[in-house]
Amino acid sequence: MIRVENLHRIYRLGKLEVHALRGVTFEIRRGEFVALMGPSGSGKSTLLNQVGLLDHPTSGRIAIGGRDVMDLSDDERTLFRLERYGFIFQDYALVSDLTALENVCLPLLARGATHGESRRRATEVMELVGLGERLVHVPGELSGGEQQRVAIARALVNRPEILLADEPCANLDSTTSGMILELIRKINEELGQTILMISHEDWHKSFADRIIRLRDGEIEKDMPVRGGAAGSS
Repeated sequence: MIRVENLHRIYRLGKLEVHALRGVTFEIRRGEFVALMGPSGSGKSTLLNQVGLLDHPTSGRIAIGGRDVMDLSDDERTLFRLERYGFIFQDYALVSDLTALENVCLPLLARGATHGESRRRATEVMELVGLGERLVHVPGELSGGEQQRVAIARALVNRPEILLADEPCANLDSTTSGMILELIRKINEELGQTILMISHEDWHKSFADRIIRLRDGEIEKDMPVRGGAAGSS
């Protein structure tokens, strides 16, 4: 499903070179829930940005669903993200003056769906994440956990092949974090959703199938949590 080969990312700051990724290689199979973990500065966000086609690696290859994505143009990368990815951000990234339902409709409208179809599908996914009674509330009227549920619904509404989550519980207390992680795990199990999630909390690993632990831009450990062989395709 996701294949990353010998990925390097070097940032140049004047004469200084910062090696954010140093030859990272791994595979994620379809339907697997993988957590990227490691200390601050280990390369987690850099790696997620490469897989999410939000940045260009210095060298190496990335294939998604058997397609080499390194040679896509900027317009092709944008379309690829819209059609095949769902993104969950730690700060929710909701539009403050739109209702929860309208926020979830946005990816559908961007792909040319009608307003009626967008509202129907957005309502379905809002019910899936347990917010069927909160459709007309704006973000300021929702708790942090509810806002993150809206963000998850928005990420799922286009039925993406891959869900990318950048520390989705960073702004939540431990109780709410557990509820959000339970929801993400449920989505993985019931929908067969492929998920790559960044986390810095060690207790979060129990929700994933597998942990890829980074340190100084390299894979320190790649290990299964819930059975199965790490790195299988």
